Amino acid sequence: MDPGQRKRLIEITHSLTDRIKEAKLNGLLGEAEGLQVSLQAASKKLTSVDQAHARSTSRITDLGLPQIRQP
Repeated sequence: MDPGQRKRLIEITHSLTDRIKEAKLNGLLGEAEGLQVSLQAASKKLTSVDQAHARSTSRITDLGLPQIRQP
């Protein structure tokens, strides 16, 4: 997943949290449960994006400049 989508994932998790609260207030427990599944999936994706970003930045290796050898 594109790390640039992290902000969008955060917005989605906030929206889902608000929708879950609203569904519970209105007594729509089935709806709240379905939204909870979606929230868990979005949270996993967010964690995955963060972990992938951490791995990519921590594994940068400096190989130095190439040397051209004379025949």
